[in-house]
Amino acid sequence: MKLLNTAVFLILVPTLTPALDPLSTSVFMASAAVAWQLLSAQSWLKCSLLECCNMKDTLNLSVITTDLNRKVFGQHLAIQIVLRALSANMHSKRPRKPLVMSFHGWTGTGKSFVSSIIAENLYQLNIPRRRFVHHFSTVLHFPYLSHVHLYKEQLQNWIRGNVSACPRSLFIFSEMDQMPHGLIDSIIPFLGYHEEIDGVYYGKAIFIFLNNAGGDKITEIALDYWRRLKRREDIPVKELQSLLSEEIFRNRNSGFFHSQLIQKNLIDYFVPFLPLEYKHVRQCVREELRMQGHPEDEDLIAEVALAMVDYPSEERLYSSKGCKTVASRVTLS
Repeated sequence: MKLLNTAVFLILVPTLTPALDPLSTSVFMASAAVAWQLLSAQSWLKCSLLECCNMKDTLNLSVITTDLNRKVFGQHLAIQIVLRALSANMHSKRPRKPLVMSFHGWTGTGKSFVSSIIAENLYQLNIPRRRFVHHFSTVLHFPYLSHVHLYKEQLQNWIRGNVSACPRSLFIFSEMDQMPHGLIDSIIPFLGYHEEIDGVYYGKAIFIFLNNAGGDKITEIALDYWRRLKRREDIPVKELQSLLSEEIFRNRNSGFFHSQLIQKNLIDYFVPFLPLEYKHVRQCVREELRMQGHPEDEDLIAEVALAMVDYPSEERLYSSKGCKTVASRVTLS
């Protein structure tokens, strides 16, 4: 149909320009063809030069699988859940509800990094993604408790407007542990099982919440497995997700304290990010050396990793900051 419309358009153009010389006619027709492409709702040129939401907006699962497995360390559970969630959502032509994931774990364990990998791979075309990926920082965007009512209205309008413009929109909420209580419940209407709301379909949207709350519970379980000489790979995913759901619902610092999002089961996946062990921090240091263009120095790698593994105080099994300060430590070294 696109080719037919373009052909008809180009056939009609010469009839509009009988008085032009051959050169002018060629220039006019070329300009008209470009204009046609730019005005067409989903043309390849418009999507290449400007921004287009609807073309090739399907995540390349093979690429993101490679990225997650190569760049994210010590998070087999999180990678497993995220890939399963994305696969189910992307393979459905019309999902019944938006994909909603809540990432939990200590700082530096990879929550923001995984969300950025998803954002980078969401659109296959190499075009600006700023219109389709929306990052809300609690500290920056919702700093005043007294303005919660205003924030609710602004947040609803922002989501409604952006999903109207692009159904495959990604919304990332960071620092959920500092989110004012009740604010996040304002987006409940957009996360449920609705065919449409006021003519807008939300099923292709993706929501990701980043939360340090629940990190202590995850670490407690991982440490218990280690002390009982069990592998962290054997931690049951379903049990951990259930414990996370209960933990953040009761936790005043979770952003989901007594939230209806949990009561109404609107969060599809609670994704646990395990604390990082010495071997994982070593991997982070090695990758940072590579990114900064330095040769792999095994002594330096061991030195930086050992300095960061500090929890619990006796066993010194985990890094309480994950890989958060690896870059600065490598730079200083």
